[in-house]
Amino acid sequence: MTRAAQSAVSDETAAIKSLEAQHLVQSYRRAPFVLSHGEGVYLYDTEGRAYLDLMAGIAVNALGYGDPELTAVLSEQAGRLIHVSNLYHTAPHAELAARLCALSFADRVFFNNSGSEANETAIKFARKWARMRHTTGPAKTELVAFSSAFHGRTMGALSITPRPQYQDPFRPLLPDVKIAPYNDLDAAAGVIGAGTCAVFVEPVQGEGGIHEAAPGFLQGLRELCDRHGALLIFDEVQCGVGRTGSLWAHEAAGVTPDIMTLAKPLAGGLPVGAALVTEEVASVIQPGDHGSTFAGGPLVCSAAGVILNRVSEPGFLAHVTEVGAYLKERLLALGSPQIAAVRGRGLMLGLQLTLPAAEVIAAGYDHGLIMVNAGPDVLRLIPPLILQKQHVDEAIEKLAHIFRLLA
Repeated sequence: MTRAAQSAVSDETAAIKSLEAQHLVQSYRRAPFVLSHGEGVYLYDTEGRAYLDLMAGIAVNALGYGDPELTAVLSEQAGRLIHVSNLYHTAPHAELAARLCALSFADRVFFNNSGSEANETAIKFARKWARMRHTTGPAKTELVAFSSAFHGRTMGALSITPRPQYQDPFRPLLPDVKIAPYNDLDAAAGVIGAGTCAVFVEPVQGEGGIHEAAPGFLQGLRELCDRHGALLIFDEVQCGVGRTGSLWAHEAAGVTPDIMTLAKPLAGGLPVGAALVTEEVASVIQPGDHGSTFAGGPLVCSAAGVILNRVSEPGFLAHVTEVGAYLKERLLALGSPQIAAVRGRGLMLGLQLTLPAAEVIAAGYDHGLIMVNAGPDVLRLIPPLILQKQHVDEAIEKLAHIFRLLA
């Protein structure tokens, strides 16, 4: 590239960053470059630099970038229908709902635009269910969630996300919320009772630091919910749709919920959320109880159909399991003193660090890696599910170099 061309590209980058600084609400600390395009598991910036993507748009881009099938389906559907609202039938949303039900415990689906919205839906459905199905319904309003949980940033979802830095600026929050320590069944038994309408739990916590539910924890919650007439709600917004090597993260526990919320990877990068529910829950919801203008649109549902069909294939899930195990093995073999522990399964791994994760992420930018944290000292690796072993080898080589530099 000529010096003049380099200067022009740099001017373009500077202009885009300047526009962002002037006109966008400054609620994000963005990376110092401007992304231009992607291919496979790589992203490229406006100055031509390549980055191996180990965060997939925060666990969203399941098939990476430029997938031919997904691109073709989006192009074809965009030429037919993009949006019509939920006042009309379309094939994509009906077919996607049927497929989700066929692949899960659920009987029915309510579509949303995000994970936070899916959890808001779950809260409303649980409150309505308790009101309609229990004689103490008006008083049966308590929601139980767990330490380090992350369920979203809208007001209801935020109320069950016990993080002072997220909650405090926006109080007062939704009342009747109780928090118990994650993986502590005795503590859960102390807060789940006659007033509980629903218990929210992530089978694998994402932003909370990549913590898996301990053996027996989800089963114990199921028993407590059944005993006290409460709904069990699994938030699989991040850990679902193949991320852990099984289609649903809760499969390993052999427990089914009453509601499951999904979002991030379901449409391969388009905004989508879903609340999957049993017929018992769905039966209390009447026309007008809940709604969404954009949710379940034909374009998004067409994309989600591609993702769900691909990710649910046994061979695809076996690939996620195999490559995830290889990545975990290579991370453990690094022997870097900055890595205190490696947690998680499949392609949802967390490195507990002895230094701030932000330092590793910043160094990653300089060495062609895109990563994200899960708290101040946990590095979260959630790459596209199409990651191959050669990409793992590349990532490990770069991480080893970064840790040596930061030693």
